[in-house]
Amino acid sequence: MSETQEPDLVAVFKALGHPTRLAIMGWLKEPESFPPQDVSASEVGVCLKHIQARAEVSQSTASQFMATLQRAGLVTCTRIGQWSHYSRNEQAIEALGKKVSLSV
Repeated sequence: MSETQEPDLVAVFKALGHPTRLAIMGWLKEPESFPPQDVSASEVGVCLKHIQARAEVSQSTASQFMATLQRAGLVTCTRIGQWSHYSRNEQAIEALGKKVSLSV
């Protein structure tokens, strides 16, 4: 889902249907709660390695979780060198809330 596209409720709810992915979305509300990194987490997002460590999953599982959240439009990814940094897509989350209130 792009910033201007309507949220796909089924895709979003599937993405949030796993407890760890749901927890990750909550953690990303406070990017500064993660360990310090070379660039500000509030500016570029949280490095995947920190998400992986907090979730206590393998790197490949963390990558799959974040790819699912990204496909659903809930997070954005910024690449810095070899590292992927993730942040919440607040515009999409706001649109999701509006769509749910009108649809459900």
